[in-house]
Amino acid sequence: MSQASSLFTRLEYRLAEQLFHTRWLPRSPRTQRLTMHLFQRCADAGHPAALSLYGHMLFHRGMSPQDKARGARYVLEAAHAGNARAQYQAGQIHEHGCALYPRRDDHAVTWYARAGEAGHPLAAARLARAYREGQLGLPVDAERAHHWQWLADRASGLAGQALDSGEAETRH
Repeated sequence: MSQASSLFTRLEYRLAEQLFHTRWLPRSPRTQRLTMHLFQRCADAGHPAALSLYGHMLFHRGMSPQDKARGARYVLEAAHAGNARAQYQAGQIHEHGCALYPRRDDHAVTWYARAGEAGHPLAAARLARAYREGQLGLPVDAERAHHWQWLADRASGLAGQALDSGEAETRH
């Protein structure tokens, strides 16, 4: 029974994703409500990608503080489930803070590191910048900054190209 439920949830998520990304479909309020309803059903069923995407939408576009708080909870649940995109978003939530989760640089660094190690280029780039500039309570450390920038470049498919901003500045 749980396999059938899981299959149905995955199919619902695919449908919601298609509705969300389809450009030719009219963006009527009815279609938008259906799409959001499908994302919510999938998130409530524990689908990690739905938790991440729907949580992100609620956190950033929610009208009420309750929507934003529920969005943050969904994102953190997906992050704990290992979703790299949600781990990056969790780092953002903890870096900037919200009503439910006050700013915690140590938590932000932890989530950025998990996402960066999982191949999320923006998370690795954020840690590289934090180590270069001494942000998020981290010491300035050129070696660690270089490591995280290398991971960001590799995750972006740019490894081997000198795109490290520190290297690019020294070449001019």
